[in-house]
Order: sequence, then C-alpha cells, then structure tokens
Amino acid sequence: MTLYQPKSDPKERRKVIIDTDTAGDDTIAILTALHHFEVMGIMMTGGNVQFDQEVENALYTIQVAGQGGADGKIPVFKGCERPLLMPWNSPSHLTVEDVHGSDGMGGANFPLAEQRPAEGHAVDFLIDTVHRYSGEITLLAIAPLTNIAMAIQKDPTIVPKIAHLYVMGGTNNSLGNITPAAEYNFYTDPEAASLVLNSGIPTTMVGWDMCIDFSLMDDDDHAEIAALGTSGAAFFGAVNKVVMQFNKTVHRLNGTTHPDTLLMAVAADESIMTKSQSYFVDVETQGKWTRGYSVVDINGRLGFEPNVRVCEGIDRSRFKQMLIDVLSAIH
Repeated sequence: MTLYQPKSDPKERRKVIIDTDTAGDDTIAILTALHHFEVMGIMMTGGNVQFDQEVENALYTIQVAGQGGADGKIPVFKGCERPLLMPWNSPSHLTVEDVHGSDGMGGANFPLAEQRPAEGHAVDFLIDTVHRYSGEITLLAIAPLTNIAMAIQKDPTIVPKIAHLYVMGGTNNSLGNITPAAEYNFYTDPEAASLVLNSGIPTTMVGWDMCIDFSLMDDDDHAEIAALGTSGAAFFGAVNKVVMQFNKTVHRLNGTTHPDTLLMAVAADESIMTKSQSYFVDVETQGKWTRGYSVVDINGRLGFEPNVRVCEGIDRSRFKQMLIDVLSAIH
C-alpha cells in the first residue's frame, strides 16, 4: 500500500482557502490542510461555538502548526457571524458547546495566540483572492456555507474562477447529527448551502455518513496517537476530550468523529476516496422536521442534472495514516 506523501516543494502545493467555524475537529482539519496545501487564508463563519472563540481557536491552531506569529503568515479573516437569513438582532443560531466543550477545544482553554485577526472581511478576501489567482483557488469548506454564499451573491463572476469546492456537509440518505434529518453545517444555514451547491462551482461533498463509517477513532486509536509523543498528538488528545464522551452518550458511537479532517484528507489525496458518484443534491429550507436535509437524488427521480460529486467510500487505513503523519510532524 502506497501512503500519501505530501509535496515537499511549496511551489507544487495547491492554493486553498479554508472556511471554518473552528472547534475541535476543525483544528485537526486545519493542521491537515497546512500540512498538504498552500493555505492562502482562513475565513471564519458563525457555527460551532461563540464566534470570537472560534476566531481564537483558529489563531491558536496556526500557532500549534508552527506557522503563526504577529506577522499573520496565514491570515485569519472574520466573516459572517450569522446564517444568511437570520436578522442581526435576532437570537443566535444553535451552537454546540455540549459537543466540543465551552471553548470549542475540549475545555482545554488554551492561551491566546500572538497572531491577531487580519483586517477586512472574509467575503472580500475570498472575492479578491479568487480574482487574483483565477482558476487556482480550491475552497475547503468545513462550516456553514454562509461566507461562500455571500461572496457569490456579491460577485457572481467568481464562480467560474474557483477550481473546486470541497464541502463537509449533509448526508447521503442517512441519519443526521443535529436532527434525525440534518447534518449541522447544512442545518445551520440551509439557504446558503442550497445557493452554493447550485452555483455551478465544481463540488465534492463528504457527508456525516462518511464520517461515521470511516473516521471514527476509538480508545485504541487514541492510545496509538498519544504514543507518538509529539505536541501534535497531545493537542489532538486535548481537543477531543469532550466529544469522545458526547459521542458515546448521545450518538452511541465508540470514539471521536472527524468529518472535517476526513474532508481535508480527500481534498489532499482523492485516491483515498474509494467510491463516489455525481448526483443532483439540494438542501431543504422549509420542512418542519427536515430543514437542512440534503436531498441526494441517487436514482435520478427528480430529473435534474447532477451538480455534486458525493463521496461514498473511504480507505480508512490510509485516512488514519494521513492523520498520524500530520500529528507526527508537529513537534
């Protein structure tokens, strides 16, 4: 078996922008992206925990990777704090501190990073960067799709200039993780998800069902990672403390789940995706019980052209090795 070897020459790395609502698994996903790509910047979207805490989590994660600092080598841009159609003066959307801890980092309460957020708005950063590097930018979306939807609304001419969009979101006719019908990212801003999936950007979706089937790390996996003895391994253990217990008691899963990291691994090396198929995919925005449900028309009954490549299988052993490679490299 040939395991993925990251390109050593930075000039050969693909340019990416990460869109995140940084909590525990987002942090490991960011570390994975920094390991494999040229990260042009990180955009912050309202999601998992309180917005300013998400920003701090992203800044600290860059520091863990050894790429932080006051110079802002990997800039972090604040973006949309609320879903697309949520009024500014309404109560906040649903956050999930019960999953990730009060700080989104397993209750580790890390100190503030030296680096501070960049000036400007994430939506403007996305538009400017896509125009500057037309056809070169890949988007790695591991949050509600509010920022990307807003960018498309503000400047639709970016759509044909985006090389590819990888989305962690939705499910393929499977149980959700925030309601029986919906996965969290699509549930939080279904209008944005529908807009983006139907925008015409070439898109690959890795859903919650893939996470359950292929990304679960049980106690033995955690022991193996801890035995690496690196600061990356210690960081992984710290940010996953709360989600381990949550999964065992709520989702009835014997381990931690890593949907965002799985998305990054697929983007870094598509050969770990053992099965995929293009389908018509849209997101329910009105259902009483099904808001945020991802409609994946596997039999073509709706009669629409496929718009999303949906991941349907992962080489789990290779994914785990990619994760171990990332955590081993952070000393």
